[in-house]
Amino acid sequence: MSKKQAIGFFDSGSGGLSVLAVVRKRLPGEDFIYLGDSANAPYGTKDDETVRRLVLAAVRQLADRNIKALVVACNTATGAAISALREACDFPVLGIEPALKTAAETHTGGQILVMATPLTINSKNYRELHSRFGQHAISLPCPGLMEFVEREDLDSPDLHAYLDRLLSPFDREQLDSIVLGCTHYLFLKKALARHLMPGTRLLDSNDGLTRQLIRTLEEKNLMTDGPSEGAVTILCTGNQEKLSHLKRMWALAQDLF
Repeated sequence: MSKKQAIGFFDSGSGGLSVLAVVRKRLPGEDFIYLGDSANAPYGTKDDETVRRLVLAAVRQLADRNIKALVVACNTATGAAISALREACDFPVLGIEPALKTAAETHTGGQILVMATPLTINSKNYRELHSRFGQHAISLPCPGLMEFVEREDLDSPDLHAYLDRLLSPFDREQLDSIVLGCTHYLFLKKALARHLMPGTRLLDSNDGLTRQLIRTLEEKNLMTDGPSEGAVTILCTGNQEKLSHLKRMWALAQDLF
């Protein structure tokens, strides 16, 4: 592997662009190749084996482009396929998981609500995470929420009606924090805030993953040299309309994150 090779990013759709935007600000000289499996999204309501098969097939496309590391910027894909990816790939593979550890370590009272896809919440990785850090946490599956982002619907009456139904069983005055356990949900921070009490924290894993990626590149001597700005290539498994969607969301992510 060479310092000049690109870093691969993978997600089921556009959610991982929220992670890429944060990483690129810390590593502006790196080249990145982002692949969204838009043809097969959403992942969150599929079974483990289906997601594992889809992820392995999609990541082969990134591997064929000679990447030096892979970031699985999707909680659902990480939960279902990270072990299989690490066995199959000859480059470092980093996954993402809900920021429940951060929520627990900074908890000052009240409930922690973990919003994620049904498959993430049912995954072995998440169950182990919850057993360690979930003393004050409630897991909230959110089927259909990531699809709002895939439709570029970030502030509609339908979205707010969905969020109101989702959060109505909870005493929002008692919420300490909400863990955004799907990278798509980061695009909905502003909408979510309208349904929460002031001061309720919205937590994600982007900073931790960025630090982990930097450590990995330094340990493997794979950090690029030179001050020049790297390139970002956006790919998808869907049609041209899906690719155009990813490019619009990438432009938005660079402003938001």
